[in-house]
Amino acid sequence: MEATGVYHESLAYYLYSIRKQVSIVLPNKISNYAKTLDIKTITDKSASQAMARFGLERQLEVWQPPLKIFKDLRQLCREREQLVHERTMLKNQLHAERTSATSSESSVNRTKNRIALIDLQEIRGEIAILIKGDITLVEKMKIVSSIPGRGNLTAVTIIAETNGFELIKNKRQLVSYAGLDVREKTSGTSVKSKPRISKRGNRNLRKVMHFPALAAIRTDERFRDIFLRIVSRHGIKMKAIVAIQRKLLELTFILWENNSYYNSEHEYQIIPFQEVSL
Repeated sequence: MEATGVYHESLAYYLYSIRKQVSIVLPNKISNYAKTLDIKTITDKSASQAMARFGLERQLEVWQPPLKIFKDLRQLCREREQLVHERTMLKNQLHAERTSATSSESSVNRTKNRIALIDLQEIRGEIAILIKGDITLVEKMKIVSSIPGRGNLTAVTIIAETNGFELIKNKRQLVSYAGLDVREKTSGTSVKSKPRISKRGNRNLRKVMHFPALAAIRTDERFRDIFLRIVSRHGIKMKAIVAIQRKLLELTFILWENNSYYNSEHEYQIIPFQEVSL
């Protein structure tokens, strides 16, 4: 089946409960495959046939539902991110209303009340309770939070979005899952596009890595050297920040798998980051 937001989940969980094998595929993979077929008219029937042929021809991975604790953590982290976005939007609206030449006091008060209703502490409390209920996860959280610039909330989001790295086999797969893998197109001597990150992955995972990357550059000499080396070569700071994001994500996976705390003097085997455009 295609991954359609949350609308495919009920069917997937039901089929899994009656011991059926389920494979969930990104919609763009199905649509790209359908373009290779001799289909001139797209209908529900022809689309279903294309999906059936795709499933028969390809060796697909069998889907496994995430553990309940990771599913609950992911839902809470995404809810918090949505509330942060709403609060920022309301604060911008409040600022615009206050500085307007025709400012309305009643509108300002209503906006203030809406901002006051957004309670992030409640969600943080629920997240803390969930983690404390699992002794193994408590220790794992301490391990992945030992990376420079890494807060507990960032660590929780990474773990929740990857289901505790349940289906991640290696670092390359993790980088691809986050959409930080490099995409390049070359053909002969005439076609040569700049390498870019694909961004075909978990958007929430990419987003949560931004500020930890900035903090790591400020607090850890190793990451600062990498940042300065890339900037001195190209003069593009964002390119260097993306490189740090990728390295931090890989490092999180390494520490999780090895059950070891971060050591600034240890040489970690991290995939070299290709020079990419954004």
